[in-house]
Amino acid sequence: MKRVVITGAGTINSLGHSVPDTLEAMREGRCGISELEFRDVERLTIKIGGQVRGFEAEGRFNRQQMTLYDRFTQFTLTAAKEAIEQSGIEFHGEMAARSGVVLGTAGGGVSTWDDNYRSVYEDGKNRVHPFVVPKLMNNAAASHVSMEHNLKGPSFTVSTACASSNHAMALAFQMVRSGAAPAMITGGAESMLCFGGVKAWEGLRVMSKDACRPFSANRNGMVQGEGAGIFVFEEFEHARARGAEILCEVVGFAMSSDAADIVMPSKQGASRAMAGALADAGLNASDVSYINAHGTGTAANDKTECAAVADVFGPHADELMISSTKSMHGHLIGGTGAVELLACIMALRDGIIAPTIGYEEPDPECALDVVPNESREVKVDVALSNAFAFGGLNAVLALKKV
Repeated sequence: MKRVVITGAGTINSLGHSVPDTLEAMREGRCGISELEFRDVERLTIKIGGQVRGFEAEGRFNRQQMTLYDRFTQFTLTAAKEAIEQSGIEFHGEMAARSGVVLGTAGGGVSTWDDNYRSVYEDGKNRVHPFVVPKLMNNAAASHVSMEHNLKGPSFTVSTACASSNHAMALAFQMVRSGAAPAMITGGAESMLCFGGVKAWEGLRVMSKDACRPFSANRNGMVQGEGAGIFVFEEFEHARARGAEILCEVVGFAMSSDAADIVMPSKQGASRAMAGALADAGLNASDVSYINAHGTGTAANDKTECAAVADVFGPHADELMISSTKSMHGHLIGGTGAVELLACIMALRDGIIAPTIGYEEPDPECALDVVPNESREVKVDVALSNAFAFGGLNAVLALKKV
């Protein structure tokens, strides 16, 4: 099997419009969650989120493109451009023919759905734009990335709720590792911060009205975010031959299904995913220094994830650092694992652990080192990135310093 490395990263989220800006915010423990601003927000019970501010799509895309690009696609193309430019990779000839795109999203064009339902049901219009379907479909972003960058290999979208990005990146990793593709553009995006998107989530009664406080005893729910994280996964020898800068190596992954409950997480399912990622990578539990936790800030998720970590890592769990950057940028649902992968890269490359901010009270059911409130400088050789989704769908990536 071939080795797989990450040679480019791009993002836009509530912490920053680029990777450097996002990592600086993570180092500083800055919060990107604030009051939401969009039409009819006053009708919502939940009025906070990790909303991307200052993003002027009209300055980035022409009028024709705007008729085709939902906000989640705009975010994806912006992040993909940054990742591919950083990588320096070029797609032409055989390289273009065999390389592709695998992206994750849970909602796809939610803003487009919201706008057009409003147009038909509230405004009474009998027609919608002819491009509504290609604009809102979940594979829109993947398709536009493939067209923009001449990627003619396997290109598709994975939709598995909050694990979408990790599932997508795991499949991209598998394709490059097997030799099916020399490189893949992968990651995920989400933009559910509109009236209909937030109203639907309100119904679950898992949302916080004031802050995201993962692992803190006084936590009271999750907070939604939006944005994208996109990466270039590349075969190691190809990257080395062209002199590419390597951000880190992807060394293993595992997926599992709880097969138990549509919303309540299972310790056993999460444990099997983490243990499977270690086994796939050929690592011991003691090799891991940092876990970027799923850490949503809900009581059910946080205590289940901590119990699963204790189950898999045993005594070494007390030596691990575990943080949830959702406390800063919110829960990007299908795009969340991709933005969180940046924290793993920062830990491996720069030796900086992003903190869990908003932590106020210890919880005996989450009695692990959750790197509370302030970032930490420490050498990290191996990291895991956890994603555990509604439906009991789990995906864990293992990464290593190069």
